[in-house]
Amino acid sequence: MTAAMALAEVMGIQPACDLLCVSRATFYRRRQPKSPQGPRPKPTRALSQEERQAVLDVCHSERFVDRAPAEIQATLLDEGRYLCSARTMYRILDEAREVKERRNQARHPAYVKPELCATSPNQVWSWDITDLKGPVRGSRFKLYVTIDLFSRLVGGSMSVKRS
Repeated sequence: MTAAMALAEVMGIQPACDLLCVSRATFYRRRQPKSPQGPRPKPTRALSQEERQAVLDVCHSERFVDRAPAEIQATLLDEGRYLCSARTMYRILDEAREVKERRNQARHPAYVKPELCATSPNQVWSWDITDLKGPVRGSRFKLYVTIDLFSRLVGGSMSVKRS
């Protein structure tokens, strides 16, 4: 980019950008100093701390303790009282860590993968079925095998022709 700036002083911005295959928008954007990104300013219409506490008090009242913010807001509007939007109620409740899933959710225990452990022969047996090609095209065999896990010896096998 510094090469484009140096060439722009000699031959102009457009020819320098064309020569170096850089768009003019990129040239101008990179020429500007980066502005530091600070914290977002507080909006002028944001609720004050007292108003936020009033919203929490209404949400915690006996009347509204088990209702959704949209339902609370609709009921208050029917009575001619407006505190804030339903979305703002959700934000205030979320900051107070009071928003959660209200439905009963199934809590599944962590699945533990079963582990078979044999300390001597003939305690645990396993099996396998393998599909094998036959000597003639289209013919296949099924090989059934039982294995002793401790000794890894084949205890029995059987082959069945499948055409």
